[in-house]
Amino acid sequence: MTHIFMYGPSGSGKSTVGKILAASLNLPFWDLDSHIERTVGQDIPSIMAERGEPFFRDLEADALKSAISGPEAIVALGGGALLRAENRTLAEASGQVIRLAADLPTLTARLAQDSNQRPLLAGELESKLAALLERRREHYDSFALRVDAASVAEQVAWDIQRLLGRYHVRSMGAGYDILAQEGALQQIGMMLKSRELNGPTLVVSDTNVAPLYAEQVMNSLRVAGYATSSIVISAGEAFKNLETVALLWRGFLEAGLDRKSTVIALGGGVVGDMAGFAAATFMRGCNWVAVPTTLLAMVDASMGGKTGFDLPEGKNLVGAFHSPRLVLADPQVLATLPERELRAGLAEVVKHGIIADPGLFELCAQGWDVVHARLAEVVRRAMAVKVRVIEEDPYEQGIRATLNLGHTIGHAVELVSGFRLLHGEAVAIGTVAEARLAERLTVAGTGVVERITETLSALGLPVEIPTEMDRADLIRAMRVDKKKSAGVVRFALAVKIGEVKVGVEVKDLEEVL
Repeated sequence: MTHIFMYGPSGSGKSTVGKILAASLNLPFWDLDSHIERTVGQDIPSIMAERGEPFFRDLEADALKSAISGPEAIVALGGGALLRAENRTLAEASGQVIRLAADLPTLTARLAQDSNQRPLLAGELESKLAALLERRREHYDSFALRVDAASVAEQVAWDIQRLLGRYHVRSMGAGYDILAQEGALQQIGMMLKSRELNGPTLVVSDTNVAPLYAEQVMNSLRVAGYATSSIVISAGEAFKNLETVALLWRGFLEAGLDRKSTVIALGGGVVGDMAGFAAATFMRGCNWVAVPTTLLAMVDASMGGKTGFDLPEGKNLVGAFHSPRLVLADPQVLATLPERELRAGLAEVVKHGIIADPGLFELCAQGWDVVHARLAEVVRRAMAVKVRVIEEDPYEQGIRATLNLGHTIGHAVELVSGFRLLHGEAVAIGTVAEARLAERLTVAGTGVVERITETLSALGLPVEIPTEMDRADLIRAMRVDKKKSAGVVRFALAVKIGEVKVGVEVKDLEEVL
C-alpha cells in the first residue's frame, strides 16, 4: 500500500493540490487538519490556543496513524506534521512524501487572500512566515521528492504524477492505473488483488523474457493466492501472427480461464499486442494486465488498449481496442535489455518529445550517456505524453493520430526490411523522412529536420532509408497501412518541437520517398 503525502509550508497548496491529485488518480483524499477538527469538534486555532501546540501535535500523530491504516490515499499533511521523527518514519514507510515548494512572496500572497487562520503566523504575516521557513528550511530541504508549487494547482498535480510515474486513464470502458515503479514485479500479485482482479491468472511471455522474469511474476501471484500458469511464445515480430494468437486461445482454454480471469502480458510490444488481442476476443473479452519489459513497450505500446497482430501485407492490420486493467512498468528490468533494443525504444521517447514535451526532447538531444543515466525519469516523462493523448482521444479519432508520427514510413521500412530492423530503428528512419516531407510541404518550421536528425543520431539510431531497400516495396506497404482513408494516406507531421499536425493528406507517395 503506497500513500502519497502532500507536505510543505502553509500556502503551498497541499489541500488544493491533494484534492486534484486524488481525483486524477481515482484515490480517496485525507486532510489531516480537517480530520482533527472533525474529531475534536474545534478548529485548529482554538485547539492551539486552548490546549497548546504539543497537544495538537499528539492529535496530528493520531490522525496520521488513522490515515495510513485505511486504503491507499492522497494525504495532505500539516506544515509541521513530520517534524516529529516518529511521524516522518511512519509516513516514509507507508508511501511517498512530496514536498511542495514555493518562494516567500508566493506563499505570502496566497495566505493573505486565505480566510483560514494559521496560529503560528498570527500577527505580521510576512515576517512570521519568513522566520518559520528559515527555522524549517533544513527540514523541508531533506525531502528528496520536490515539486515547484508556484504554478496553478492543476499543473502542480500533473507534475507530481509525472515525478512519480503514476497515472489513471479514463478512456475506453473502466479506467485503469498506469504505474512506473521500481520493484513492481515483486508486487504484482498484491496489485491485482487490490484491484479485485480474478483468477485463475495466466502469464504470457516470450522466449527472451520468460527465463528472466516469468517465475518472479508467477511467484508474486501465488503468494497473493492466485492459481497461475504460463504460455511462452517465440520472440520476435515474425511470430506476431494469427497462428500465435490461436495458440494463445487454446492455451487459455487448457488453463481453465473464463471471462472473469486475468491474462498478464509480460514482455515487449509484440507480447502485449497479441496477449491483449487474445484477451479481447477470448469468450468475447477477459481482463488483461500489461507488464512491459522493453523501453518501447513501457513508453508507448502498453498503453491505450490497441491490440492486434500482423498480416503478411502489413503491421497491425487486424486488431481491437481493449484496455488493460493495469499497466505496470518496472524500469529496473531495462538493465537486462540489450543495448540495441534500448536505443530503439528511445525513438518513441523522441517522438513523444516532438509531440508534446520539448523538455523531454532536449533531454534526448544531450545524447546516449545522459539519457541512459536517467532512464527511469525518461520512462515516467514519456509515459505522461501518451497518457494525456489517449485520455483525450481513446479511439484515435483526432489528436491521438499524433502518435503516428514517423510510423507511416517507419512501418513500411520495418516490413520491407523483413523485420531485420527493429521497430524503433524503423520509426527513427520514418521520423526523419516524414520531417523532410513536412519541410517540403512547408508544414515544418526552419531547423526542425536538423534538430530531429541530430537528436536521433546522438542516440545511435539510424536516420536514412537503406539505399538497397526497394522504393516500390515501400510504397506498396504504405498503401495498405491502416492509417489510410479513402485511398489517401494521412500523415502526422512535425510543425515544431512540441507541436504536430495530423491528417496531412499525401496522394503522391512516390514524392514522399
